[in-house]
Amino acid sequence: MTKRSDHLVVIPAYNEAATVAAVTGRVHDLAPFCDVLVVNDGSTDATATRAREAGATVLELPFNLGIGGAVQAGFVYAKENGYRYMVQVDGDGQHDPSEIETLQGVMDSDPALDMVCGSRFLVPGEYLAPISRRTGIHVFAFLLSRIVGQRVTDPTSGFRLYNRRAIELFATDYPHDYPEVEAVLMLHTQRLRMAEVPVRMFERGGGRSSISTGKSFYYMIKVLLAIFVGMLRRRAVPRPGDPAPVAAEHGI
Repeated sequence: MTKRSDHLVVIPAYNEAATVAAVTGRVHDLAPFCDVLVVNDGSTDATATRAREAGATVLELPFNLGIGGAVQAGFVYAKENGYRYMVQVDGDGQHDPSEIETLQGVMDSDPALDMVCGSRFLVPGEYLAPISRRTGIHVFAFLLSRIVGQRVTDPTSGFRLYNRRAIELFATDYPHDYPEVEAVLMLHTQRLRMAEVPVRMFERGGGRSSISTGKSFYYMIKVLLAIFVGMLRRRAVPRPGDPAPVAAEHGI
């Protein structure tokens, strides 16, 4: 791909042939200032073909790494190709690319922000996940809000905008198994800052969620353990000549 923009939209996709072309097309139509990279995470269907036909650059992974590995591949690509901003958009059609400008507006309003997350839950009643999953999300939100010292409402959202500092952090180290919750904690331990903004989200347009109802309890326990392990991470210490660390607390 010839770099045309400072913004890269990364779409991690595993067997999303039913939706990836439509998602790519909507990004081109609604966020034409962005380059589009589809990370094909070892799909066994026509995901890569559909993405290329829709005009995306496709990064092929040799086998399925899971969502964390696919997203980190996007961070590495963004870092190596000099993008200032990276937007994570799911390949299943849940995210509205027109809201990318909303995320960017929040980041532009506060240059100290390193990540802006689109939240389904800042507008009550707008999005109803299955109750088992919703319970887990609210538990994670409660814990993270107290750990990081700011309100977090949608810690599992995969619709996120990152600046160059966050790109460089996550290109080096990114959680690989159900990573979104841990990424919020990582950002805090490295003294980077985040905010949330209300966005519209839709039901999946196709494919299958990696977190089925039967896996929800396993997912919750695994992520809770990851949160407590993540709390033991050493906080970043600035070296001589580095910019002073920014406090993690930020009002939403």
